[in-house]
Amino acid sequence: MGGVRYSMDLVKVSIPPFILRSQLYSSVKDRTQVDRELESLRREGVLCTFKLNTGQDDHAIMFLDDYFSQIERISKRLEAQKLEGLCVFEWFKEHVIHSKLDPSIGHDELRSLLSLGGKVKEEHISLLINAGLLTRQLIDPNMYWFAIPNIGSVLKGLSQGRKELMSFLNRRKYKEMAMAALEKKRLRLSPLDMRFHLRDLLGSGHLKTVEAPTEMQGKVAYNTPLWWGPSLDIAYGSSFSAPGCPVAET
Repeated sequence: MGGVRYSMDLVKVSIPPFILRSQLYSSVKDRTQVDRELESLRREGVLCTFKLNTGQDDHAIMFLDDYFSQIERISKRLEAQKLEGLCVFEWFKEHVIHSKLDPSIGHDELRSLLSLGGKVKEEHISLLINAGLLTRQLIDPNMYWFAIPNIGSVLKGLSQGRKELMSFLNRRKYKEMAMAALEKKRLRLSPLDMRFHLRDLLGSGHLKTVEAPTEMQGKVAYNTPLWWGPSLDIAYGSSFSAPGCPVAET
């Protein structure tokens, strides 16, 4: 996760390092294997996953210890403000996160699990929401997504960077570009590293690798819409193109 950690440093926000599931897909050909191993690590209490609002299939993956450290920092900050009900953060860690593997939870189930720690009030749930650990689902206000606090600016950069990169490649004649040159480009609308976006688009299928002669290595292109929907420092040994997109022979 080193490449992603570097990208988070660029954003200048307090977020533990995380990786997008699509970025893992870009590095491992067998997606079923990726999903199976992620599920195993979740059950072992090593990782946690979060549904992101940037796209239907967007998920972030974070080490559970890092997430718990973030919760502790939030609790200490609120404690300095002398707020009441902060015991809910410990209940949330011990009884909810450890018990619930899904990225969402219903209101009644949430209250039931929290009650294993003590008497639950609606104010406790409001504290979790205001801290950014839960977000209400738009289609059902009685359902919540587990969330990563302070991630808003990162998600904005992710979405805007995707659109900007799509627009840039779409203006090129063959919708492709030398990889070395593309990696050096700075996106105006996203603080995230270009490699972060490339690995996201590779894993989501909007970009693909294409074998090419030595003088053409490092091409990148796409020909499918870039849906709103996320780098690993892996050497590029081939070229990049979108499914069905022609590669110019120069």
